[in-house]
Amino acid sequence: MNTFLGSKNRLAAVAMGLAMTLCSTLSYAQDSNARVYEVKITNITSANQFTPMLAVTHSRRASLFSLGNAPRVALAVLAETGNTADLQEILIANGNVGMAQTSTPADSPLTFAGQTLQFTIDSNSNARFFSMAAMILPTNDSFVALDTVSLPIRGTSTYYALGYDAGSEMNDEMCVNIPGPTCGGSGEFSGLNGEGFVHISPGIHGNGDLNDAVYDWRNPVAKVEITRID
Repeated sequence: MNTFLGSKNRLAAVAMGLAMTLCSTLSYAQDSNARVYEVKITNITSANQFTPMLAVTHSRRASLFSLGNAPRVALAVLAETGNTADLQEILIANGNVGMAQTSTPADSPLTFAGQTLQFTIDSNSNARFFSMAAMILPTNDSFVALDTVSLPIRGTSTYYALGYDAGSEMNDEMCVNIPGPTCGGSGEFSGLNGEGFVHISPGIHGNGDLNDAVYDWRNPVAKVEITRID
């Protein structure tokens, strides 16, 4: 069975992500202002899946995307293939980022409809904001995201994440161009040949191989609960 990435690419991406997460963790050992958060992300669509989730703590000066602007290539790769490695590497190298990590459920690379992904993430004194992103399957280049929301000083903050479109690939809804268990199509990055700007995802219209009655959605697509635990 095809997954959202080829097995070799997926294993390489996971290994790279784990290595970069370790590197981004080391700086916290000497930071007395470090905080630890538990994050729960629930897929509230009826039939869609999320690929591995890229989560970031950062200052106001860092962001994943800007609505109305052209997508960075690394964001387009995430939105078209589900591979977070390129964007995670860029974020870890950014001095305004505290931690960037990729997480999946324990038994699958995908978070299915109704399932909750749970993980912990750290912040430091300069990283009091949270962002996240993952590809929505089955789509051409739609992704679930929060961008620059406040981490709670104490207790729990709850947010609802929307579905966005990277604007990097035309939404032809043809399975040959869509990876994942529903379509099993190409998981390769096709280049920037879409609408040209990041926008709210139009969902699934049933114009190609996908049944809109099954796979279309109305925003939001995820419930996100962030709790300070240390």
